[in-house]
Formats: sequence, C-alpha cells, structure tokens
Amino acid sequence: MGETDGDRNLWSHVEGGMGSVSLAISKAATKAGAHILVNTEVSQIMIGDSGEVDGVLLVDGTRVHSSFVLSNATPYKTFMGLVPRDVLPDDFLRAIKYSDYHSGVTKINVAVDKLPQFHCCKSSQLEVGPHHTATVHIGCESMEEIGSACQDAWNGLPSRRPVMEMTIPSSLDKTISPPGKHVVSLFTQYTPYKPSDGSWEDPTYRESYAQKCFSLIDEYAPGFSSSVIGYDLLTPPDLEREFGLTGGNIFHGAMGLDSLFLMRPVKGWSGYRTPVRGLYLCGSGSHPGGGVMGAPGRNAAHVVLQDFKKQSR
Repeated sequence: MGETDGDRNLWSHVEGGMGSVSLAISKAATKAGAHILVNTEVSQIMIGDSGEVDGVLLVDGTRVHSSFVLSNATPYKTFMGLVPRDVLPDDFLRAIKYSDYHSGVTKINVAVDKLPQFHCCKSSQLEVGPHHTATVHIGCESMEEIGSACQDAWNGLPSRRPVMEMTIPSSLDKTISPPGKHVVSLFTQYTPYKPSDGSWEDPTYRESYAQKCFSLIDEYAPGFSSSVIGYDLLTPPDLEREFGLTGGNIFHGAMGLDSLFLMRPVKGWSGYRTPVRGLYLCGSGSHPGGGVMGAPGRNAAHVVLQDFKKQSR
C-alpha cells in the first residue's frame, strides 16, 4: 500500500474519480467474457442439499445457479445476512458476529470555488502548487492532539478538533470539476456510530460537524469555509447504508493485530475458502485487508481457479 510505479509511500489519483477503477476492471472482465449485472441485489446465497453452494437468489426471485460464488460483501453481511445460519459452525458464526466492525471515520467531499490558501506558504498562490497535489494532514501536530480527538469519540462525541487528511484530486485531474473550481476530499476522525449528544439523522447535527471541520481548516487556510459551494457528508451509518459497509468500516472490519494475516477474517479461515464449499470471500474482509490494491480479489481468484481445476479433474 502507498506505492506507485515502484516508488513507495506515494498515493495516486485516478483520472475521472475512484469509480474509474471499477470501470476499468469491469471493461477488462467484459472483454474476457464476463456478464455483469448492476442494481441487482442478492437476497440469499443458496446452499444445496449436499451443503455446497448452489448460486444466489436475487431480490426479484431470480435464481442464478453456480457451483462457485465469491462474496465481496463484508464478512458480517455475507455470513450473518446472506448465508443460512444452519449451514455454518457455531464457533465460526460467533467469531464473525463479534469481530470488530467499528469505524471512527466520516468522509466529506467538498466542492469549492477556489484553492485553499495555506498561511504557512506565506504567499497567495491562485494556481495549483506542489502542496495542493500532496496529502495535507490537519489537526495532528502532536500525539496529544490525536489522543484527545480519539478520546472524544470513546466518550461518544465527535472529535472537538477532528484529525483530518485532505486531498485535492482536481489539482491533478481536470475532468472532475469545472474550470476555476475544485474538489476537496476530507478523511475525518473520529466520529462514533451513535453519538451520545445527538443523531446523524438530524440535519442540524450533521451540519454542525461539517462546519467544525471547515472551521479547523480555516486555522490553516483562512477563508476555506467561505469557499465551500457544497459538500457531501458520509458518516459511519451513511457508509453502512449506502455501501453495505458493516459499522461504516471502509476496510470491511478493523485492521488491528488480532484481525490480520492468519486471523482475517477469523482464525482458521484466512485462505479465502469458507465453511461452505464453493463459497469464497474476496473483499477487504479477507487477507491482506483494505486499501485500493485488489490483492484480496486477486488471491481469491487464484484459489478458485485451483479448486475449479481439481473439480474438473
């Protein structure tokens, strides 16, 4: 992770936005003969009488039969929501149920009418400068600041001074914003799933958190708040509802030492196969975890190919 063209500790921006990654994969798959259905929800993974996977049942009642099914949903969604409980071992279900899916991240996508002008640069730079193409960290000059922000969330409150990672993808990609306008991406921490002092369903509460973040940026880049044209706020419940991310966790589950390597998604099942023969995990909830790198899917595909060849023989 954090590697581009052989250079480590670098991140890349994708021309056209992150959806271009999915589009590129889908074009390659279609060219190879894949048939892709979108806006087609799966209601259940079907299990045959022999206990092996038999395909998927769609919400509209359509049955799609297959002896191999790969799930890119979270482990919790896959095994607690799509697979019948009676075909899974109790200890496996218990481990999946009690895995850590918490997340303290709220994503804010912001449209602005001018580039942020950071006072540390000591000059007004209307054109894109090197700092605009970098990753900008805000509110984390010391471990004490990070600790304080984290403690707020443990106490059930959104951080009073959020820790933020800012990128400006439009500084490099001219296809995602009109001339003179820019897109700012904010990765903010820490926000509890269920705040103790309000609700993410309350528009006023949501607005107050966004403005708190913008005001903090003002301390580094005066006038940022006034440059905001509009924004999209994605709290942990929003990420769960819109993208199926259990707990709002963008990595399909916490990436702590107890849930990595041989422990991902749970102990004994790190090889992409699952207790149901023919069902595989291929998403971020499997090894090596989250990040835009495709490693879990690539590894899972190779395991499926191995099993397919064995079955064919």
